[in-house]
Amino acid sequence: MSQLAIGLMSGTSLDGVDAALVRFTGDRPDVELVGFLTVPYDAEDEARIREVTTGGTTRDCALLHVELGRLFAAAAAALLERTHTRARDVAFVASHGQTVWHEPPRASLQLGDPAVVAERIGVPVVSDFRSRDVAAGGQGAPLVPLADAVLFAADGRPRTLLNIGGIANVTWVPRDGDLDGVIAFDTGPGVAVVDAVVRSCDRDVRFDRDGARAARGTADRTVVQRLLQAPYFDRRPPKSTGRERFGDAYAADLARVVRASRTQASDDDIVATALALTIESIADQFRRWLPSDEIGQVVISGGGARNPTLVDALRDALPGCTVTLFSDLFFDGDAKEAVSFAFLGWLTMRGRVGNVPAATGAAGRRVLGRITPA
Repeated sequence: MSQLAIGLMSGTSLDGVDAALVRFTGDRPDVELVGFLTVPYDAEDEARIREVTTGGTTRDCALLHVELGRLFAAAAAALLERTHTRARDVAFVASHGQTVWHEPPRASLQLGDPAVVAERIGVPVVSDFRSRDVAAGGQGAPLVPLADAVLFAADGRPRTLLNIGGIANVTWVPRDGDLDGVIAFDTGPGVAVVDAVVRSCDRDVRFDRDGARAARGTADRTVVQRLLQAPYFDRRPPKSTGRERFGDAYAADLARVVRASRTQASDDDIVATALALTIESIADQFRRWLPSDEIGQVVISGGGARNPTLVDALRDALPGCTVTLFSDLFFDGDAKEAVSFAFLGWLTMRGRVGNVPAATGAAGRRVLGRITPA
């Protein structure tokens, strides 16, 4: 028996809503990506999200919650139109929402009103995946490890799945996807700090396309090593983080430190330093917390996977590892997290657990999310 579902995801990079139409077959299940698209945020939407995450009013938060619901619903509707799929043929929508505050283990808040999505699409909506794990004493993140272990494990050997979005997170999956041995956590900054530095150099540019600016610059390695002394990197997993720690304010501090350290530092040097921090923090966290002799194949997804300067530097920083793009093994890596949350929604609709306590620190396995009826 097969079932169609839509997964909706918007990450810490704040670049838009990812929408994936997924077919689930069987009880484990087999997963097929039927269609995928990204609806970018316009400059006004992105600015409103940033305003709420950095101190918007209660009214700002309430209005954004509804507006993001409309944007998520519009992304789902566009996906249905593109794939020539009728809404009544979709069993449910799983919507992660947009994280605006992540302060584990106290709270994690995602906006994007599921009632608006249910009203406009006409199917049940699973949302608010993180709060139950937080209520059970967990970080509420990362939540993709279960999907990584069930859907993307390697047969007979370990595999390391690295997602480089605004924040970078890793899942180490033991041989054959053994859940009891999974190690997963946020390594630290992904591309959020790099993007923020680029925007500070040119407000009309949202990111460093292909890593061109970083490739032209020279990273300040002394600054990178100093930044790696921050308490977050010393903390043993389970752990997670967000733009509250590695966001625009952090990027501004990084730029000031580089300019103070090197009087002739160019904008490209600062971008290169931000990218070097991402690379070195990932490599540092791999060395500290993953089994060094069993890291296995490293499979990269997320926006960072589209940056060849980043990918090449990561290969150099992880000697002895085979670094592969997720899209070379499965499907478009930009769709991975939307597919993963569709899978988590599939579990919730069946009353099955969706977290991995070893990854989040929760007191036990929990059914995640809330269901808004059609």
